[in-house]
Amino acid sequence: MPIYEYHCNGCGHDFEYLVLGGGEPDQCPVCKADTVCRLMSTCGFVSKGSGGQTVNTSASSSSCSGCSASSCAGCGH
Repeated sequence: MPIYEYHCNGCGHDFEYLVLGGGEPDQCPVCKADTVCRLMSTCGFVSKGSGGQTVNTSASSSSCSGCSASSCAGCGH
């Protein structure tokens, strides 16, 4: 079950939503406006070499590589 990030055009709130059975949120959880849109989310991955060493990560090319937030919506970048 995927979790998607959404943005409210009414109040500017970013939030995550667990999509069950293809349904999407019909309103913002903060202001209750029905002007929400799904955001493009980043994903993380780690590539391992034949010896098990890390050879590449998606965070290594990100400007937020030192970020400790659980999602980009959490740090505002």
